[in-house]
Amino acid sequence: MKKAIPLVLLSAFYLNISAQEVGSDSLKQSSIQEVIVIGTNNIPTKESKPLGSLDEYLQKSTKIEMIKRGAYAWEPLVNNMATERTIVTIDGMRIFGACTDKMDPVTSYVEVSNLSEAVISSGQEGSFQGNSIGGSVDLVRSKIGFGEKKWNFGVNSGFESVNQQKIFGASTGYKSPKFYTDVNFMSRDAENYKSGKNIEIPFSQFRKFNVSGTSGVKLSSNKILEASVIYDKATDVGYPALPMDVSIAEALIGSLKFQLIPTSNYITNWETKIYYNNITHRMDDTTRPAVPIHMDMPGWSTTFGYYSQLFAEIPDHHFTMNLNGFSNLSTAEMTMYPANSNEKLMFMYTWPQVRTLFQGIFLEDHFLVTSKASVQLSGSLGFHSNKVESEFGLNSLQIFYPEMEAQKNRLLKSISAKYHYENNQLEFGFGGGYGDRAPSVSEGYGFYLFNSFEKYDYVGNPNMKNESSLEANVHFGINREKFSAKLSSTYFHISNYIVGKIMDGLAPMTIGAHGVKKYDALDYASILNIGFDSQVQLFPFLKWNSQLKYARGKDFENKNLPFMSPFSYRSALQYYKNRLSSEVSVFGNTRYRDFAAIYGESETPDFTVFNANVGYQFNFDRMKILTKIGAENIFDRYYITYSDWNKIPRPGRNLFVNINVNF
Repeated sequence: MKKAIPLVLLSAFYLNISAQEVGSDSLKQSSIQEVIVIGTNNIPTKESKPLGSLDEYLQKSTKIEMIKRGAYAWEPLVNNMATERTIVTIDGMRIFGACTDKMDPVTSYVEVSNLSEAVISSGQEGSFQGNSIGGSVDLVRSKIGFGEKKWNFGVNSGFESVNQQKIFGASTGYKSPKFYTDVNFMSRDAENYKSGKNIEIPFSQFRKFNVSGTSGVKLSSNKILEASVIYDKATDVGYPALPMDVSIAEALIGSLKFQLIPTSNYITNWETKIYYNNITHRMDDTTRPAVPIHMDMPGWSTTFGYYSQLFAEIPDHHFTMNLNGFSNLSTAEMTMYPANSNEKLMFMYTWPQVRTLFQGIFLEDHFLVTSKASVQLSGSLGFHSNKVESEFGLNSLQIFYPEMEAQKNRLLKSISAKYHYENNQLEFGFGGGYGDRAPSVSEGYGFYLFNSFEKYDYVGNPNMKNESSLEANVHFGINREKFSAKLSSTYFHISNYIVGKIMDGLAPMTIGAHGVKKYDALDYASILNIGFDSQVQLFPFLKWNSQLKYARGKDFENKNLPFMSPFSYRSALQYYKNRLSSEVSVFGNTRYRDFAAIYGESETPDFTVFNANVGYQFNFDRMKILTKIGAENIFDRYYITYSDWNKIPRPGRNLFVNINVNF
């Protein structure tokens, strides 16, 4: 950095992150999972921008960073690991994107207006729905629940100047002792945004709307049936960091859940869910100027799945058992249209109709060893199978792997142990774990997938071994009446670390590509993550909150891994008194020096960005109206972060207004 950062700047804005409790008050699972509170059904007076995107909410965690390819649908990194090494679910449902370029992460198919919280698990903890290396995020949807007969209504509206974004939402909910229903709608319409120095970023526009509904009925005093659906549709989505845009990204997600609350003294809850989701994603370059050859790249992902989860208690023990499984079919194709209409079209499968079957079991015991200390033990075992259902696609891959068979089976496993001690105002804990994962569809079966960051075409490799990780973690915390702080760190030693390696003698398919890479495995790689959060109650009406984080990743040859966060910081002073709230905040990164040149990275400069907002809540009988106005990037700083794909700059000065009405 060019200048020393004052201490007041080395802190971050308020995190609505709390320890998740399990079972009775005598046995807490604190400091294990982070919970980010989301949603607009209850007016969020403490949130700086209530109608911000889900991506903006998730960035509040020390465990999450985002890769940005445009203004829409950022890719979440958990412990600085990309989506191949992590799991993102919605209410426990497995969902797989349909885009080979990761333009449609699972987080893009929900809205803040229909979510209540994001539960973030690091490493092997909480991996109910399959095996991962880096961790998982479960997006929990909001619902009104059972209660006295009552209707709730909400209207949300917002505007942002940096991209002329218009936001509108509405919701309604009804509850009674035996029935409830929630319906929610949200739309966003944005033009190209402007970076600092008033530079317009072309192809950064987007349009989307999201409809969500949940209904529950009590079949008896201890039996509940719940149905839910999400329909999300985005159109005309620009990606300035990529060579193609998206004409449509569409998702239909539905589920049916049965919950039984047993009268047993040991079994406390049993729920079973079946679900279905279908994703359609179409990339094209029709709006791009001077395209050498026009291409269409549609993709589809269809998933059927289930889970059945049982919770049980005996004195000082809390048990969890989860059976889960899914079937996913991922298909993507590319059609090239030569400029000469007399020439034949060129077609290939980029995902050759890959069927993935998974069946797993997860077991956990969380128990007290003393009145102040607890241990959490967990483990999982899963059967994983990939099958190429397209004969044409299989023949294409057999050009590189002549002995390749259509189906490949794997056994996946994980185990972890965590110790937590809490005594009055102090807490600490440590743990470790082992887990492995199968290669993703792209890593195993992708066919000439262009990576615009590295400028290489990629070919999958179905013969790779499972990628496996040994993890160690530790945390320390102080919790006092007016001050709290937590320092945490995780270390991963990842064997058979999957990356791309250059294939000599092969010509790329994409015009302008440097060559062809095949997915292959390094001997090992290591990743270290460090995070710090603190909160100081300066006065009854004034809080100071802090967040610092840093990551370092290297391979077995001591070469840097890509997308590892440099030292970053966030800071906020928050004022709350009566119905008035205000906040002044700052965030930034130091210079990104430890970049991975072999993966297309280069140095990015340090930056500091200032934000401010003010809000007021009006109360009229049963109606509550919250207004928030604010300015982001007040000084119109032109800046690029280490995780901005192809160095697309972030937005410049943004004036926003949010209005939330509940009655």
